[in-house]
Amino acid sequence: MNIQDQDPKRWIIIAFFVGLPLLSINVERNSDKTPWFLKPFSLITSSVQSTYASFSSGIRGTTNLYLNLVGIKTENRQLMNENGKLRAQLGELEELRLENQRLSKMLDFRQKTSMKLLAAKVIGRDLIQDHSAITINRGTSHGLQPQMAVITSGGAVGYVIQPERATSKILLLTDRYSSIDAIVQRSRARGFIEGRSKSSCRMTDLQRRDNVQEGDLIVSSGLDNIFPKGFPIGTVTKVDRSRYGISPIVEVKPVIDPFTLEEVFIVINANYENFEKDPPLSEEEGEKKAEAPIKQARDANQQTSEPAKESL
Repeated sequence: MNIQDQDPKRWIIIAFFVGLPLLSINVERNSDKTPWFLKPFSLITSSVQSTYASFSSGIRGTTNLYLNLVGIKTENRQLMNENGKLRAQLGELEELRLENQRLSKMLDFRQKTSMKLLAAKVIGRDLIQDHSAITINRGTSHGLQPQMAVITSGGAVGYVIQPERATSKILLLTDRYSSIDAIVQRSRARGFIEGRSKSSCRMTDLQRRDNVQEGDLIVSSGLDNIFPKGFPIGTVTKVDRSRYGISPIVEVKPVIDPFTLEEVFIVINANYENFEKDPPLSEEEGEKKAEAPIKQARDANQQTSEPAKESL
């Protein structure tokens, strides 16, 4: 399109409408009073400027809000990651504390007994239905043989049935094929502890006249040449004396939950030890025993600090 062919009046009008607003802006900046003929253009210019300022301010505010939200989200993610790491560290510390407590009880028991014991860790569990067995990290290379008793500081666990070179399978006393010669500690009634389920046993071969009550402690008799005499096995939870039954049905709950075990002892040599003379500590007594040295050290520290305060 040729500019010369166009009407010059048109270009004059365009220049007028473009130039006047610019002139009004310049006049507003350099003069305190706006000429009357520029006031309409000044009002239009002010409206445009105000609209643009509001729009740009809104854009800046939205942008700042978005950037702040992004920053908060990033900071929140970092805090969540740090929180997860701290929780993991606390979990590890709690595991170490519990393990130290268990090992302290085992060490105390080992030092008190004359039996020759071998410590082992539980590394596997039998998943076969109606069978209760665990696998430990000790085998024939460590001196293990079938029928060796497996215990903890609190009670009987089971016995070795399948030793390999570096591992062994342990039949738990809750297994239906397990049988342990036992007696009622209070009345001395004798029978056999047989496994019934994952968490209970039954005392069999009792006579109808035998004195057995709920709450009685069942201990090993020592006559099976597996467990030392007097070692805790379980507590009587139910006695059913049927009218026509030859012997009572006695339900027994093991003193040790075999499915929470992590460390055990294998009895290499019982040395004819009788635990009825000096029974092993219960779980609560063992915890108090393990915490006793810490309490004694704390009390001693308080006693030594008191004279120092008085001297000051």
